[in-house]
Amino acid sequence: MAHYDAAFPSKYLKAGDLGESGAVVTISRMAVEPVGQNKEIKPVLYFAGKEKGMVLNKTNAKKIASLVGSADMDDWTGKTIRLYASETEFNGDTVECIRVKAAGATKAAETVPADDTDIPF
Repeated sequence: MAHYDAAFPSKYLKAGDLGESGAVVTISRMAVEPVGQNKEIKPVLYFAGKEKGMVLNKTNAKKIASLVGSADMDDWTGKTIRLYASETEFNGDTVECIRVKAAGATKAAETVPADDTDIPF
């Protein structure tokens, strides 16, 4: 059965778009765009071969900077990372979120595709 997020399409990537194993993606560009109802200006990462961008939060930006070895977002283009769905606390509720890890990082017991061709975001 489809994830409930499928009933609520979004211009930007959501945790529900990633599937069980997440996705290995290559950063193609970074843009600064108005996001959400309040049109707050935020950085958005876009990925090679994917339509949806990921609105970048500080937690994921710090992780990518650590993985890439540079805090300069211009240096991130062409770098490969793994996106995966997780959960976090927000305003007292547990909510789904997207997190980042090294492209080769997987759970020891799982078999994960080498690329993201089966993830349609």
